[in-house]
Amino acid sequence: MKKYDLCVIGSGPSGYAACMRALDFGKKIALVERGKVGGAGIWNGALSSKTLWELSMNYRTARSQDFGYHVYDVGITWSDVMSEMNYAMHEKFTQLKTQIDYYQRKGDINYFNAHAKLKSKNEIELRSDDGTVEIIWADNIILAVGSSPRYLPNIPIDEKTIVTSDSLMTFEDFPKSMVIVGAGVIGSEFATIFSSFGRTKVNMIDKQDKILPFEDRDLADIVASNLRNSGVNIHYGSALKRMEIIDGMVEYEIEYKDGRKEIYTVEKALVSVGRVANTVNLGLENLGIELNERGYCKDIDTQTSVPNIYAVGDFTADIALVNVGELEGRYAVERIFSTPKSMINYDNISTIMFLDPAIAGVGLNETKCRAMGIAYKVATMQFKFVNRAIAMRRTEGFFKILVTDDDEMQIIGMRALGKHASSTIAIIALMIDKKISISELAELIHPHPSINEGIQECARMLCGKSIIKPEVFNIDLICYRVSTDGRIENLTN
Repeated sequence: MKKYDLCVIGSGPSGYAACMRALDFGKKIALVERGKVGGAGIWNGALSSKTLWELSMNYRTARSQDFGYHVYDVGITWSDVMSEMNYAMHEKFTQLKTQIDYYQRKGDINYFNAHAKLKSKNEIELRSDDGTVEIIWADNIILAVGSSPRYLPNIPIDEKTIVTSDSLMTFEDFPKSMVIVGAGVIGSEFATIFSSFGRTKVNMIDKQDKILPFEDRDLADIVASNLRNSGVNIHYGSALKRMEIIDGMVEYEIEYKDGRKEIYTVEKALVSVGRVANTVNLGLENLGIELNERGYCKDIDTQTSVPNIYAVGDFTADIALVNVGELEGRYAVERIFSTPKSMINYDNISTIMFLDPAIAGVGLNETKCRAMGIAYKVATMQFKFVNRAIAMRRTEGFFKILVTDDDEMQIIGMRALGKHASSTIAIIALMIDKKISISELAELIHPHPSINEGIQECARMLCGKSIIKPEVFNIDLICYRVSTDGRIENLTN
């Protein structure tokens, strides 16, 4: 029986990061992957969908005729889009696999393309597609098993006509029409992608009165408005009563809160209602590893109820993001083979939502602060006052910074909506982590012209010394205080 210091099950972002961090400690590693190296971080997930988003945005820009020039004869085919997306995925896959192969030749990593099942706290059964079975031993195990799209029992998902994100890429052409079940981040992203290509009439089913239910309304409303301008029909306040495939088409019935019902027929349906951890036939019951009611692992600081087994990435109940998964994978290895300098801090996790326009965020938003009864101050600066945005001719968007309601005014969160929004987040994440006052940001010299100058003006507004004065542009520049009971006090006068 082959023996290893560490067995990592899953080669997605969290598992791959864990494997590479273990190399830094000089450990012998078994890396097990039942599918393709990279997991959902590459295939049918983050990289593939974001490549599609970039292509759709580029295509829409190419069709624009409002920037002082005209573009003619811009064509597009589904096969060309898929080819470009597949090229991007294989480019990253090749990088990851090349590194694994290098360390496998050195004898540091042994890569197994097989399904892993826990037989004991140290023994793992590996079953290959050809039926070959092997059992290996590992002193420690990291479960980076990832997740898959959630199925709903009342929807006949066949992954051809009614699909999840796993099979969206198998379409033969742009569908003429489609409905998206779910108006969260993933559903809204795909609505943005397909509507931007301009070949698909998109409907969305939204139980609430706004999309992006966990985000602030001011952000969600702008994204929704742009979706509607791109031809997307959002069924607000509706519940899906029935969906079935009839003569190769999707017929669905929705019911609104007032009891009104409507029936629609579309070519395709995308079900985007969350994800579930990949725990089937993993052997968790053999060890008694505890799961919560949603099927995610109950971990304490990445450690499961079995001391030498750790859970990371989408398998935990934490934030299901690539950057979080990588952080947890590396952290688990550090816990196993050394002592981390500090515990994982989820308060400054940066996120990007690939919408129109893009939304980047870090820390708390207003919705969360009010739900938690936290007092805070907030300043909002519109992109229209930022020279870089003016130069790009992309002035839709704003920055919103939240700080503590005290003299220190430490940053507790920020949202940026607009072109290059994600480039502004890293500095705020660092300031949240280090508990740095907003006054430091107000005095920092940013390059000019840059989008980052907008967040500096937000900071200056909160300090009462902005260059762009709220009392002059009081509709577009907003600064106020919110008390623990939700009362609002205007700070711009």
